[in-house]
Amino acid sequence: MSHILVVEDEAIIRNAVRRLLTRHNHEVTEADSVDAAKALDLTSYDMIISDLRLPGGHGTDLIELAGKVPVLIMTSYASLRSAVDAMKLGAVDYIAKPFDHDEMIQAVERILAMRTETTDAVADPHDDLPEPVPSSKTGIIGSCEPMQLLFRKIAKVAPTDATVLIQGESGTGKELVARAIHSQSTRANKPIVCVNCAAIPETLIESELFGYEKGAFTGAIQDHRGKFEQAHTGTILLDEISEMALPLQAKLLRVLQEYQIDKVGGKEPIPVDVRVIATTNQNLMEMVDAGKFREDLFFRLNVIPLSLPPLRDRMDDVPLLVSYFIKKHSKINNRNCPAVSRETLNILTNYHWRGNVRELENVMERALLLCNGEEIQPNHLLMSSQLGHASINEDLAKITTQSSQTKPAGTDAESKTFSETQNSTESEGLGIEVGMSMKEAEKRFIFKTLHETKGNRTHAAKTLGISIRTLRNKLNEYRAEGEDFELDPED
Repeated sequence: MSHILVVEDEAIIRNAVRRLLTRHNHEVTEADSVDAAKALDLTSYDMIISDLRLPGGHGTDLIELAGKVPVLIMTSYASLRSAVDAMKLGAVDYIAKPFDHDEMIQAVERILAMRTETTDAVADPHDDLPEPVPSSKTGIIGSCEPMQLLFRKIAKVAPTDATVLIQGESGTGKELVARAIHSQSTRANKPIVCVNCAAIPETLIESELFGYEKGAFTGAIQDHRGKFEQAHTGTILLDEISEMALPLQAKLLRVLQEYQIDKVGGKEPIPVDVRVIATTNQNLMEMVDAGKFREDLFFRLNVIPLSLPPLRDRMDDVPLLVSYFIKKHSKINNRNCPAVSRETLNILTNYHWRGNVRELENVMERALLLCNGEEIQPNHLLMSSQLGHASINEDLAKITTQSSQTKPAGTDAESKTFSETQNSTESEGLGIEVGMSMKEAEKRFIFKTLHETKGNRTHAAKTLGISIRTLRNKLNEYRAEGEDFELDPED
């Protein structure tokens, strides 16, 4: 049995709420003012339901005193701003008077369930937390403290049905975190449906999310189940929620409030049981201030906020990620797993990764394909200005030069700068240059290999680590573009 404090100055409403809660097996204590409530130990209750405007102050005055006890605000004032302000101050939800009895009970049960399951989900990182979740359980690679803290939060949040808002720069792994939460939840054996809010045209996203009835519009020749219906009993991932148009945000807010959808052309609402996870690479609070994102929707989504650190703030994880990506793409491409030179690793751990983990993975896949099973050297990275800084060549040369000045004396090869290594590669006849497209680099690599094998395609394909059929298709592609491989006359 839950113990709920009801703070309401109107006796009729207070008694109605008490009777309603009592019928549903809740113990109720009443207070008719802010002062009367303050005289009680607010932290001893499981939940507080308070009117917004009370004698002696506001219901929001009780939020800080309540500590971790959730506060549901009632308001007879149709001011959305007041309700949203209450949530900004820490209220978990609001309900408008006059309220429907079922609506009140649903809100109470949802909040109490959330309290039971997520009491510690947003605990202070210095609290007694469980051991970090191994990366094998999350599919996320990271050993630094920010990532370990993230794993702990995932472990606590995942078993609940609480809405999660994941924020982070592009390429930090927001979708991986969302899938990790789903895979460790009670809904793990149910579907997870991903919706890229940025990829669906504004004119279609409503029908994609909520579905439509046959005949709802021209071309609707049969009923269509939307993403929310497809995710029923499972999880829906709203990727890049910041790209959703304002009119649709209002409809999404209603779904989150009532857990039912209205199909386009439908006559009756359809109840849905889904857990919502949203991701964004934008600062939603700034978008709210700019009028580009609904404030009430933001607070509905921001129940459990998770923030992913950019790669530049977890550089100690770069060697671990490099090793992982080399093994991953060696297996995918049927290549031997090469080593990484000290000079190359130094560059990778000093580079400003604007594209974060996604950029690092792309660089390592490219380097793997270009190194041909040998040790990965700086020239195999092909890191151009498009991947980061405008002066990336100078940055890389500087990094390598600094490395050679601080490390013990070694071979000439170990002390070469990036530029020198690049020039050496070009003098060997490969002809790959920094800033060159991947397609062009691949073509030159293939032609060079054919030259070294004197045109023997079978030998060249084996050297390249590809099938003879793949090589033949590549050469046909180049021929169609007006360029073909030919041996030098002396060969």
